[in-house]
Amino acid sequence: MKKFALAAVVAATITALLPAAATAQNVTTVNGKPVPKARVEALIQQVTKSGQQQRSPELEAQVRDEIVRREIVTQAAEARGLPQTAEFKSQMEQARQMLLERGLMEDFRAKNPVSDADAQAEYDKFKAANSGSEYRARHILVEKEEDAKALIAQIKAGGNFEELAKKNSKDTGSAEKGGDLDFANPNNFVPEFSKAMTALQKGEMTQEPVKSQFGFHIIKLEDTRAATFPAFDDVKAQIKQRIEQQKGAEFQRSLIEKAKTDYKFSR
Repeated sequence: MKKFALAAVVAATITALLPAAATAQNVTTVNGKPVPKARVEALIQQVTKSGQQQRSPELEAQVRDEIVRREIVTQAAEARGLPQTAEFKSQMEQARQMLLERGLMEDFRAKNPVSDADAQAEYDKFKAANSGSEYRARHILVEKEEDAKALIAQIKAGGNFEELAKKNSKDTGSAEKGGDLDFANPNNFVPEFSKAMTALQKGEMTQEPVKSQFGFHIIKLEDTRAATFPAFDDVKAQIKQRIEQQKGAEFQRSLIEKAKTDYKFSR
């Protein structure tokens, strides 16, 4: 009898503790349905993952509010039968594919990290390709050769290059700055423009229109300087990100090439 009584007491104690244990795992219940604390933790990790927000009591409170609000709204949607609609199922499939693609790329990046050595090699390659001198030029771009010749004549007669660029150049990006292209490596320009620009001395202007695929240019060389580059450590993060993106794109291309399909991509 004593053994039976002891067992009954233990059973009663366990039964009494179960609701408390279950409650400890939940934020609350909504219409009798538990809202797990794991949802709160998952959303907090998602929000703080980028580093833009730090975990704090205020953030935790906001996330709990959001999780409970979502449960209330979700239950209302389910009660109306929305999960059974064709539109909902279609959107769920699209969301599934998007999440799987994102997860695949995150897994690829984690298994194929970009090292500092990779970034340094890319930096050195870019620096070698863009070494030498940088040129600061102004230009006026027009469609017709005769218009370019007329503008050259105006400038030779005392016309202001910057004002004429603002009024006449069809390169809107530089026109508002008086045709100023800032300092740049000659390789950044089309060959015809680069050849004419590098042949000029500081302060000189092309005496004849320079034809390119964009039209006719009048070029004035403002200044030159030795090419400058930011320190590697200042741009390392951006270089790593660019290499990461390139590797990700190559990975996706390899998946497409290996896939068995007769579909022809447009690009």
